[in-house]
Amino acid sequence: MASRHNTLNDAAYWYVPLCRALPAAMLAIVITFSADHSPELGLLTFGIFAVLTGLAVGALSLRTIERGVERSTFLAHGVLTLIAGAVALLVPAAGLGVFLVLVTSWAALTGFLELYAGFRARGRHGASRDWIFIGGLTVLLAIVVLLVPPGFREQFTGPDGVDRVLSASVIVVGILGAYGAITAVYLIIGGLSLKWAPTTPALAGDAASSDSASSTIPSATQDGTAS
Repeated sequence: MASRHNTLNDAAYWYVPLCRALPAAMLAIVITFSADHSPELGLLTFGIFAVLTGLAVGALSLRTIERGVERSTFLAHGVLTLIAGAVALLVPAAGLGVFLVLVTSWAALTGFLELYAGFRARGRHGASRDWIFIGGLTVLLAIVVLLVPPGFREQFTGPDGVDRVLSASVIVVGILGAYGAITAVYLIIGGLSLKWAPTTPALAGDAASSDSASSTIPSATQDGTAS
């Protein structure tokens, strides 16, 4: 979560995690309450999630992150996420293979970008630990999806006696929903932590405060009397 003491710039970033949490929560809710875990549903839900997340990350990074490597990294993150979402929405019937490749590629690239930004900003930005966690979680998503055999299909009988099928699509769509839920909860907590954490003044403000304070201290003459 965010550091106990943040700068004013860190505190101003608090609403960005909340904006990112909204599409992640939508992704989790739709998948959780849907009986259809087909590749078509996966592409549709991932596409909407990625487009909204890409717009939020890209646009809000320009407003809230100072110029430098971190801003460029999150701009690249936003562009890649937006492209992945657009591709998913443009080919909703492409099938399981495209769905797996798209999710794995997006998660690997954006996860490493966010991890990189988080490690670079350690000790300098209040959200750095949040970036490291979400980046690591996204990379983990890529690894897990990559390990699911595309041809996996197993029939079983449920507790109600109805025959069901557990396939790669069901597993990956379910994993994507779990990723959305964990991401949403963590980002909400991280954003509120940034908003409510005590802030420390900027260095320039500290210097100005110390100068003004020193000017009010009476100077002592050689005989010990204050002037």
